[in-house]
Amino acid sequence: MSITASDLRQNVYRLLDEVLRTGAPLEIERGGRLLRIVAVEAPSKLSRLTPHPGTIAGSPDDLVHIDWSHEWRP
Repeated sequence: MSITASDLRQNVYRLLDEVLRTGAPLEIERGGRLLRIVAVEAPSKLSRLTPHPGTIAGSPDDLVHIDWSHEWRP
């Protein structure tokens, strides 16, 4: 993302939080030159995963071999 120095001044804390949250660098244009703000440690991609309730976690092979005979009603 590239912004002007004026935009940075107006939203400095929100923009810095976004860099820390996403790990994406922030480019600031000042006097026709670019500055870049980069997080030293990028966040883990796994830390940004959202939970999906009801999702089956495990091996697909385990699902194939489930005994459903007690649920079957002819």
